[in-house]
Amino acid sequence: MQHVHSFAAGQWIAPGSGARSIASAITGDVIADAGNDALDVQGMLAYGRDVGGPALRAMTFHDRAKMLKALALYLREHRPALYGVSYNTGATRSDHQIDVDGGIGTMLVYASKGRRDLPDAHVYLDGVPEQLGRSGAFMGQHICTPLQGVAVHINAFNFPVWGMLEKLAPTLLAGLPAIIKPATATCYVTEACVRLMLDSGLLPAGALQLVSGGLGDMLDHVDCQDVVTFTGSADTALKLRGNANILSNSVRFTAEQDSLNASLLGPDAVPGTPEFDLFVKEVQREMTAKAGQKCTAIRRIMVPQAQEQAVIEAISAGLANVTSGDPRDTATGMGPLVSGAQKRDVLEKAAAIGTEATRVFGDPDNFAMSDSKGAFVPPMLFHCANPDNANRVHDTEAFGPVSTIMGYSDLDHAIALLNRGQGSLVASVITHDGDVARAVAMGAGAFHGRLYFNNRDSMAEATGHGAPLPHMVHGGPGRAGGGEELGGSRAVMHYMQRTAIQGSPDILTAVGNRWVPGAAEHADKPHPFTRVYGDLELGDTFNSPAREITLDDIETFAHFTGDTFYAHMDDTAAKANPFFPGRVAHGYLLLSFAAGLFVQPDPGPVLANTGLDNLRFMKPVQAGDSIKVRLSVKVKTPRNDEYGEVRWHVTLTNQDDEQVAEYELLTMNAF
Repeated sequence: MQHVHSFAAGQWIAPGSGARSIASAITGDVIADAGNDALDVQGMLAYGRDVGGPALRAMTFHDRAKMLKALALYLREHRPALYGVSYNTGATRSDHQIDVDGGIGTMLVYASKGRRDLPDAHVYLDGVPEQLGRSGAFMGQHICTPLQGVAVHINAFNFPVWGMLEKLAPTLLAGLPAIIKPATATCYVTEACVRLMLDSGLLPAGALQLVSGGLGDMLDHVDCQDVVTFTGSADTALKLRGNANILSNSVRFTAEQDSLNASLLGPDAVPGTPEFDLFVKEVQREMTAKAGQKCTAIRRIMVPQAQEQAVIEAISAGLANVTSGDPRDTATGMGPLVSGAQKRDVLEKAAAIGTEATRVFGDPDNFAMSDSKGAFVPPMLFHCANPDNANRVHDTEAFGPVSTIMGYSDLDHAIALLNRGQGSLVASVITHDGDVARAVAMGAGAFHGRLYFNNRDSMAEATGHGAPLPHMVHGGPGRAGGGEELGGSRAVMHYMQRTAIQGSPDILTAVGNRWVPGAAEHADKPHPFTRVYGDLELGDTFNSPAREITLDDIETFAHFTGDTFYAHMDDTAAKANPFFPGRVAHGYLLLSFAAGLFVQPDPGPVLANTGLDNLRFMKPVQAGDSIKVRLSVKVKTPRNDEYGEVRWHVTLTNQDDEQVAEYELLTMNAF
């Protein structure tokens, strides 16, 4: 008998009054208990806000990203322990890889994105500065800073590790502490993972707390600096969303809930094509992975009416090869549902679907595990002959290995059926026809959080209908909850406050730690290319001497590069062009000459030029004009212990001080 603890205000708390029993999905025997009505939930909120929050906010995005990477690598080393405790949830070894390995992989992605997409700073700059006054002395900039509360994550039973880590990674990266509340049925797996993370010593105090069991009245005490997320049923989401305190304090609330996800077989994907075989394989996998207990599992299967019988036969043949049984047995292809209560719910929902559709595969009263005391059900495939007049197949989610096939007459009919689900997390379309893909994207995109297209060209690399990837948003409108998770660095912003900053260029530079044109320049120092990374400061500037552009320069460059475009070679033709006054210098000639004007040629701390961004040409340059360069340190980003990236703001002006070109130069500079 395992006593699943909570971790509150730095202490492990054993189950107490109000503890609930937890049964094994395999045997039905009680294996654990969890819950303590005496938890000091207000103390937990205060501990996160007063201890965890300041510690995380003192770190930069890069510091927090390094912490996430170290944490993920530590968990990876201890995966076997998590696999071992997960079997009692009904998960097979391949299910562990979705949950445990998938969660660790998601954390690693966020660690990488934190270093690549976010600054080594405490403030995230959202967009570019806006000029609010005529001269540029008054500017605006949107910034994002961490909320100063906690994130309360209320998670579902089906992914006790991934469901936690996919929310926790962007939360910590944003600088916000978290309180995790897993579903009681599988909280013993989450507790094992939390223990590992806390034992690693990598997290600052207060960054992570755990509630095993009920939350008590915690949601009555959250405020505008807190975030509440929920994954689970629509009924529970509605109850939580309607909490008076959450409403009155405008607390951020995100729900990921019931979803009647669908998969569409394109009209072109007839039997014998790679797309037909791919479709059958994807449907079978999504019905049986995690015993169908996935928020992204395929619940509705839409196929051309002419292919209904062929699809029924192909999917049924595949399901017949899936072995249900003890998930600890390597021969098992699908384990039990998570609990007896979940089994009863799935059978009840399947019966409701059965009032409008005919079961064509899977008999819950007669299958290999019928006599088991565990929560076993077989894969069940239904066929709805008249989906236009059906309701239950479009509004009832049996959260298990249950799916319904229905036929469509044409693509418009298929799109209408897709949208009957009134909002889903994902719809997949298996087609090799780009026009079909575009029609579905335009007609059904508004009803689905993700559209997954796959065919013979992408199937070798595609990750599958049911795999939410950390790079892409996860969530959906309507029935799916209207929330949004993941999506790369977008997810980090869900735990931050966007604020509009207004002031002078110097003020914006100081707040954002990024030099803004018009802010103070420091041009009285040695050439910046002669100074190591650590000696450079924002606004350090080099002003070059002028160089005249001659007609010989233009012609030599043209013949040397082969760029003999008429605007550089034919004065009459150039004058006929509304953009040019006559023959003009090549834009890339100007860039080349600019480099010659600011480069310091001797070996020094500049190791490499790695590119340029945001190049634009504003005014043509003719023979007889001259150019000069201003080079200013805009942003500094350390990359490792040996060198860092310097982003330089570069402007080219002519003899009349008119700007002719602008760009950002990237170099790697030694420490």
